Order: sequence, then C-alpha cells, then structure tokens
Amino acid sequence: MKSWILLGLALLVGSAQALETGEHLAPWTLNDQFERPYTLDDNLRILLVARSMGGAKLLGAALDGQPKGYLEARQALFVADISRMPGLIGKLFAIPAMRDYSYRVLLDREAQVVPQYAAPEEGVLWLQLDKGVLRERQVFTDATALRAALERIAP
Repeated sequence: MKSWILLGLALLVGSAQALETGEHLAPWTLNDQFERPYTLDDNLRILLVARSMGGAKLLGAALDGQPKGYLEARQALFVADISRMPGLIGKLFAIPAMRDYSYRVLLDREAQVVPQYAAPEEGVLWLQLDKGVLRERQVFTDATALRAALERIAP
C-alpha cells in the first residue's frame, strides 16, 4: 500500500513540474555546437525541443534546403537533449557534424532544460512564446507539417 502512495505522489510531483500554458519560462543558458552561450530571453517566439536523435533528424528534414539564419529570422531556436549521448561520441563525431548545420543547436548536455518542458521521446516539441510566456505547445512527428508551420511564421 505504501508503495502505491509513494508512486502516486511521485507522479503528482512529476506532472506538476511540466510547464503550463500562461506560465513564464525560467531563464537558462546553454552553449551551442560552436560553444557560444545563449541565454533565454523574452525576445524568443518559438522554442523547438527534441529529446532524441529522431526528433533532431525530423527538424533537420524540415529545415533541409533552408538558408543559414532561417530559424533566427523567425525568432526561433532549437534545443537538443544530448544528455544520453556518450561523451566521446558527442565530442568526436556528433557535435563536429552539427557545425555543418545551417541552424544553431543549443546543447542540453546535462538534461537541465529539456525535462521542464515535458517534451515527448520522439518528435519535436514546439513552444510558442510571447515575451517569455508559453502561449501554445504542439508536437510535430512529421517533417512536412513542421516545415509548413515554420513557413507560416513571418521573418
């Protein structure tokens, strides 16, 4: 019986930590693939979040052929949770490969940012922001739909 109560409390606490519509995002700072820091501020309109390589590949497919600065022109940024990636793989292969991307990738190496948004394991979480306040959240599992949503945002 005690274990059921503890499990229920753990689930309640875990669900209470997910960011809700209308809440202000807490500021954080992450480095990108070039080791340049970015601190979340109230100017960001769209935060794209991926917890897996599949989600990162989905975003890459959606941005295929887009010019450098495409996301930034839409006041959008991408955060990738790479906390489960072995350090040596990241350092020697994955992060150097990301330097060829036409968009900035903020790297959540310690899973200190992504978990607070309750992003799904697969796909890309889209957080629509207004002066740092969450207005809408969507999950994209299709690159074509994600690309279309990005194209609707005026630069």
